Amino acid sequence: MILLGFAWYLVFIVSLGFHEAAHAFAATKLGDKTAFHLGLVSLDPFVHMRREPFGMVILPIISYFLNGWMIGWASTPFDPDWAQRHPKREMLMAAAGPAANLILVLIAAVIIRLGITIGWFSSPESISFSHVAEAVNPGWTNGLAVMASILFTLNLVLFVFNLLPLPPLDGGSLVPLFLSSQNAYKYKEFIRRPTNSIIGLIIAWQFFGYIFTPIQLLAINLLYPGSHYGL
Repeated sequence: MILLGFAWYLVFIVSLGFHEAAHAFAATKLGDKTAFHLGLVSLDPFVHMRREPFGMVILPIISYFLNGWMIGWASTPFDPDWAQRHPKREMLMAAAGPAANLILVLIAAVIIRLGITIGWFSSPESISFSHVAEAVNPGWTNGLAVMASILFTLNLVLFVFNLLPLPPLDGGSLVPLFLSSQNAYKYKEFIRRPTNSIIGLIIAWQFFGYIFTPIQLLAINLLYPGSHYGL
């Protein structure tokens, strides 16, 4: 369990760091250098851990020992005046984080498929968060299979969860795409209230399992075409 926990934590901090670096990079390219001046345009996870030690260190470790998998958070600051002047740029910045996690899902999928082609991995009889690919032989390839499995599943979770259209998730910032200018302004004022962010997280957590399960099933069956896995 301890070794599996190390694997989980390594993938967790890399994935969250990549997510936040994508936000920071997008904001910098789109005209807001707030995160850039704080050194957050970086793939170094320790930069983001120093900003959010509870969300990236303490809570993930506690949640792993309680649940067997990790939750947590990180954050990237931006200039609200810039966001007010450039709402479309703010949306692109918000979308950059989930897009980064989708890239990591695809990288994990390539590793798994390549491992199967080489003969290192096989498709397992049953799927779990840490068991998307199975090593053919014991040894270091088993560790690689576990890391690739966690990379695939964790980033799929981060991708789907952050796209839920609720504050303070990234998907909440994309809602104005479907609203009139006047309603978009009212909505942005609404989601800035801290209380609404807490309510949004509670709602997202309650409904996430119903949303994620079919998406995970689709992703697994795309990874293993014709396998017809069930979860």
